[in-house]
Amino acid sequence: MRLLWGSGRRGRVRFLLMSLGSALGVACLAAVLTIPSILAAHDTRAAAREPRPGTSNVVYREFRDPYGSQLLHRVFVARTASGLAPAPPGIDKLPGPGEAIVSPKLSKALAANPKAAGLVPGRVTGTIAPEGLGGSDDLYAYIGTTPAELPEAEALGSFGTGRTWQPVVDSSTLDILRFVLGCIVLLPLVIFLSVCARLSGESRARRLAALRLVGLSVKDTLRVNAGESVAAALVGAVVGLFGYLGLNELMALIGLPGLHWYPADGRPDWLTVVVCLVGCPALAWIVGRFSARRAAVSPISVRRTNERKPPKKYGILLLIPGLGVISGYCALSVMGRDPSGGSFTTVLIPSAVLVTGVGLVFGLAPITAWLAQRMAGAVKSLPVALAMRRMEVDPGSSLRVVTGLVLLVFGASLTQGVLVELDQVSRRTAPLQEYNIRLNEISPAQRKAMAEVPGVQASTVSYSSWQPLDGSDVGQADLVVGTCAQLAAYTERATGCVDGRVMQLRDDRTTYEYDPKAGEQYSFALKDGRKITFTVPHERIDVRPWDLSVFESGTLLVPPSLLSSDLADTDGVLTLLSDADPATIRSVLDGIGAIAPTASVEPVGIVIDSLAQLTVIRSLLVVGMVLGLVIGVAAFVVSVADRAMERRGQVTALALLGAGAGTLRAVQVVQVVLPLVVGLGAAIVAGWLAESSYLITGGGAVHWDWEGLPLLFGCALGVVLAAALASVPMVRRHVDPEHIRRD
Repeated sequence: MRLLWGSGRRGRVRFLLMSLGSALGVACLAAVLTIPSILAAHDTRAAAREPRPGTSNVVYREFRDPYGSQLLHRVFVARTASGLAPAPPGIDKLPGPGEAIVSPKLSKALAANPKAAGLVPGRVTGTIAPEGLGGSDDLYAYIGTTPAELPEAEALGSFGTGRTWQPVVDSSTLDILRFVLGCIVLLPLVIFLSVCARLSGESRARRLAALRLVGLSVKDTLRVNAGESVAAALVGAVVGLFGYLGLNELMALIGLPGLHWYPADGRPDWLTVVVCLVGCPALAWIVGRFSARRAAVSPISVRRTNERKPPKKYGILLLIPGLGVISGYCALSVMGRDPSGGSFTTVLIPSAVLVTGVGLVFGLAPITAWLAQRMAGAVKSLPVALAMRRMEVDPGSSLRVVTGLVLLVFGASLTQGVLVELDQVSRRTAPLQEYNIRLNEISPAQRKAMAEVPGVQASTVSYSSWQPLDGSDVGQADLVVGTCAQLAAYTERATGCVDGRVMQLRDDRTTYEYDPKAGEQYSFALKDGRKITFTVPHERIDVRPWDLSVFESGTLLVPPSLLSSDLADTDGVLTLLSDADPATIRSVLDGIGAIAPTASVEPVGIVIDSLAQLTVIRSLLVVGMVLGLVIGVAAFVVSVADRAMERRGQVTALALLGAGAGTLRAVQVVQVVLPLVVGLGAAIVAGWLAESSYLITGGGAVHWDWEGLPLLFGCALGVVLAAALASVPMVRRHVDPEHIRRD
């Protein structure tokens, strides 16, 4: 530290930059490590409030319904006798008949929308404390009632189970999330911390070589360099932890789409603190000792800048097994074989992806040096030749500039594959989404307003035939109101339809529970209690609906002109249709909830829990990508600035030899752009193969994400242009004799 502070302003600025870089890295590391803790805290509180059947003087019944795109959880309780009753976390006692205790978020929703009061009957007498809620955005209520009003209730034993039945993210998906966050954040983070620990590497190496030449031992020389790096990393780790604590307090108030937490959930535990305070300085110690070894062992070669050894080619060997495995799975898919499933695959693919990412880091140096050597001998441009010779001599310095961005693009491709796979699992494979709402739960005005919700493409109504009141099992038929144009637009195929006639839909691929035959008659109830009869026609429409649909086989298609408007609403269902992308589904569900908050909505073929989980995963992956972007850009900026400072002597020498400002800037840009183009090209190819192998082994319908390739190419092109522009101002054609080395 005496050598550091005595070396002048440059040494102190370098120490400050190293500390700030470590602080940024540790803050990102703490954010990644606390994500599982946030999810675990949410699930622990949710498990503690789960009702358990047993024996007590209380009966209960749970309801989970969509409220817009969110899940509304209600627990109705009723006392069967006096005495003590179990109470869940967050409240002192269960509500009595006509009372309700709700979460703060639900209390605000009820106040903002009086129509939703029917969802929580009774007087709100209190709110649930944080220990009784999974997160601050929970819609949860305990509603008191009487046993007579609670049919099919269970006896309540206690509250609390070993695990919740509705985790924020299920365990298998959480493992995938951890792996992806590790690839897109932790790998670039290690590179970034290594870059910060090697700031002003050449200047430090020359000073260490001078110490070695005046008599300092090899071991003490290594300790001097490692000690400076550790001190900077330790200061940065402390600053980064405090910075993350402040950011956590702010983000807990704002939250993420689909995920809100309390500040205490995101505070790092002791293990995270130890990893940050010990792991970052330990990495700095290793890097410091490794980077100073040449100065300690061969100080004269450092002072006189002898020819450096070419980079070792063992890094390329890491690419061979990684790319071999993922390419093999892609080849099996092309050959028509299905390699999905199996415990061996679940271990092999992540390992191959990880090895490929590490191979990209260590394999770029020899590849770039070889390419620079070939180009330097072939080109006739002076700036390009100078840049290639510089990269041939020292490819590692250029790669420190671009490695973070290369890993970011590689991780982005893998993230796309995870989102595609989760999207297949969490929603229907059909391009259309249907929403069913019972007509007796909404008014005609609400029905009209729902058809105009943004995102809704069409609406129709369907009815079921009249059922005897004695409960006997008789044949049943359904009819849907629509035209041939609507049928063709909202099914995969529909042939043989004739407008103005009642016709039967028929899909030869499926069977129908009640198969109406031609000539059979079915009665449909009217609002006044009378019935109207429809005869099953001989004319049929060959139809192929999208998965589960109101246009299912056996249904009668009735034109609007032939249908009485007096059919009973108790037997009718309003069906809305929209696109099937998750954002549109959430928007439509929110629109329906705003119009009729008490109506029960069935999003056909999907589960609200799955939709909510997909939202959380998307949010966490976006956070990971943002952290990866911050780390990659920070590594680029730090490396470019440090590299420009280290090259001032060479730039001054070239300027004295007559090189113009344009030539010097062109050399700087080419030195950055070439390894970046090589690295990003390799990252796109390797990342797309890794993504495809993940999709292939996942067993989904999509194996090749062709739609994601233009996005990756666009991102890579933007990175190259931004890097080229950012490199231009880093070169100053200023002749300073102080920068000319005199050995």
